[in-house]
Amino acid sequence: MSEVARPNSGLPRGILIGAAVLIAFAIATALFGRVSDIGTLHMPAATAVQTLSLQFEDRDDGSVAVHDAADGAVIYVVDPGAGGFIRATMRGMARERKRSNISEQPPFLLTRWSDGTISLVDKTTERSIDLDAFGATNAGAFAQLFTSRESGK
Repeated sequence: MSEVARPNSGLPRGILIGAAVLIAFAIATALFGRVSDIGTLHMPAATAVQTLSLQFEDRDDGSVAVHDAADGAVIYVVDPGAGGFIRATMRGMARERKRSNISEQPPFLLTRWSDGTISLVDKTTERSIDLDAFGATNAGAFAQLFTSRESGK
């Protein structure tokens, strides 16, 4: 009787079984972590410490006036050629409003959070920017608006 030749798969059967066990273990471990919450990291929810409603006005001399939307008071003026990060950020927000045919009147919300971060939100477009993602110097450009409001500038 002659032997029937089997095709050679190239990989030993033991390696294939080992790989299947390893994949099953990885899936089971991930599922266990998801279900049991073991090995997961939970960040405490930050709360708003301070919020300003702001409106921005381009002036004829090239400056940008920052108004407190609550009372219309000018709390800060970005001089011509200065405040590049504030200008670029607000230009992007204004462009998004224009694309969506939204008036420039609704205020933007600048919030300082309990974890020390600062965010800028446009509720009309639902766009939110974590300003700290751009570095401490750029976040500081917006953080000075809180100081300006407090000092009554």
